[in-house]
Amino acid sequence: MYMAMSKKPDLLPGTLDMLILKTVSRAPMHGYAIAQAIKRLSGDVLKVEEGSLYPALQRLLLRGWLKAEWKISETNRRARYYTLTAAGRKQLGSELSDFDEVIRAITRVLQNA
Repeated sequence: MYMAMSKKPDLLPGTLDMLILKTVSRAPMHGYAIAQAIKRLSGDVLKVEEGSLYPALQRLLLRGWLKAEWKISETNRRARYYTLTAAGRKQLGSELSDFDEVIRAITRVLQNA
């Protein structure tokens, strides 16, 4: 994943997984739609490359946080649609809580620096 500018951001470990889980929590999606949703929702700042997206999706499947099903896409192509599992929903809640805590801590440091 990288920012639209020429410099790649340093993301916290696990951020891509959290973004994928949150995106898929809204509705079942295929990989390309997930990448496009993250790009659109971030105001074109975050762009997920195939080389990062598909290994992350596979990792989330193996952990049981996503399930996948082959369907026909809106462009009439066969695509693998990903859905959040109950374990994935629980993991997302945990990751969002942890992420919020880290953001609050960073904010405190920046405000007091």
